[in-house]
Amino acid sequence: MMTSPYLLEMKGITKEFPGVKALDQVTLQIRPGTVHALMGENGAGKSTLMKCLFGIYTPDAGEIRLNGEKINLPDSRTALDKGITMIHQELHPVPRRNVMENLWLGRFPMRGIQPFRFVDGRKMYRETEKLFKDLDMDIAPDQIVGDLSVSKIQSIEIAKAVSYNAKVIIMDEPTSSLTGNEVEQLFKIIADLKARGVSIIYISHKMEEILRISDDVTIMRDGRKVGTWPARELTMDLIISRMVGRDLTQRFPARENVPGETLLKVEGLTSPFAQSFKDISFELRQGEILGIGGLVGAQRTELMEALFGLRSVSSGTISLRGKMVKINRPTDAIRNKLALLTEERRVTGIFPVLSVLENTVISNQKSYVKYGWLNESKRREDTDRHINRLAVKTPSMKTLIRNLSGGNQQKVLLARWLLTRPDILLLDEPTRGIDVGAKFEIYSIIADLAALGKSIIMISSEMPELLGMSDRIMVMCEGRVTGIVEGNTASEEQIMRLAAQHKS
Repeated sequence: MMTSPYLLEMKGITKEFPGVKALDQVTLQIRPGTVHALMGENGAGKSTLMKCLFGIYTPDAGEIRLNGEKINLPDSRTALDKGITMIHQELHPVPRRNVMENLWLGRFPMRGIQPFRFVDGRKMYRETEKLFKDLDMDIAPDQIVGDLSVSKIQSIEIAKAVSYNAKVIIMDEPTSSLTGNEVEQLFKIIADLKARGVSIIYISHKMEEILRISDDVTIMRDGRKVGTWPARELTMDLIISRMVGRDLTQRFPARENVPGETLLKVEGLTSPFAQSFKDISFELRQGEILGIGGLVGAQRTELMEALFGLRSVSSGTISLRGKMVKINRPTDAIRNKLALLTEERRVTGIFPVLSVLENTVISNQKSYVKYGWLNESKRREDTDRHINRLAVKTPSMKTLIRNLSGGNQQKVLLARWLLTRPDILLLDEPTRGIDVGAKFEIYSIIADLAALGKSIIMISSEMPELLGMSDRIMVMCEGRVTGIVEGNTASEEQIMRLAAQHKS
């Protein structure tokens, strides 16, 4: 009898939601001991397919086979018992408990006999220590998880997956919050898991990573499988064209904005905290896209939050159109026509349990109230207009925003702020975690807004994005401005040099 070369096979998987066919006869075949990248635009069906594999969703049709045996996965507990684990993009540890308690949560080793059974803390410590030693992870079992870095917490999740004797580990955007060194450590762990015969299903929008660590690549589009190829046969251009179904000859849209007079002037802005931003001075012109570059710890986000009134400042001034203004809280910022798109849209941006409509109008709610009555038709009209204007893909404005793709969630957040009619938009990593096609749409929206005279400050950790979208680029290092360069003449080397230029 001929055995299958695949450790895992998903055949003809179909899943429908009201008004949406999320998966249409999708087949995925995973070889043992390999990294299999799963790619596609937001909304292509990647997450839905993985939720079917992890027992979160039940497919409407199709079958799943593990080691050639057909399996049924009614829930995540069954998937874990079968050796299929999933590390989600958004990590949710129990922050005030220690590492080993997080690792063995729900399955603590016990001692004693009923009714006098207790958690065996010593055994739990020993097993945690042995697990970390086997995986070459330098983490103390009794450390409080809330005190650890994102990369350490992610390592704990990987260790937890291995502790289930995982045969297949699904990693969803595992490097989205990691620094360069932390990414390298993750790749070492992945290489070790491969050597143990573990298969990794790796979801990411970072094509450089995909081409570097993957053995096979499956691309999905509109709920269907486009195809599977050996990673060595692919290039970035090929991946893009197969993901979006068309060639993207330009990664960035043509810009027609013409920066005008100075709109915003910041002088000597300094945080009261020693490890934060210091003596920041810059100008922003009307209709300008000012990029802000820098490495992790540059304090770019902290600066933007201070401009929006979310953080206090000990000294320095902010002027708008030549007039000094005080921004002590977000309401001051909104009144002065500033808007902030935060870095973590799922944590500090969207209201996941509310609809697209509610998420769109929430910052402009007061304008819909007259004589104590809420003008529902005006709220719907404004939401519908911005859904169409920004090409938001959603079954309806009543759809919960958490059910939209990342790119469409970001468009709704942009619509929210556009309703407040801002003059200045502060965009913190506006394309983080969204696919290449959705990125181009966000870039086009930003370019159109600048052409209409809106002024944009855009933080980005992606060098091509900074160079492709910015009129000027301000670079920061350890809370200080180390240089401001022209976007059309700057180079990656120049920006990296400034980003590492420590000032005393």
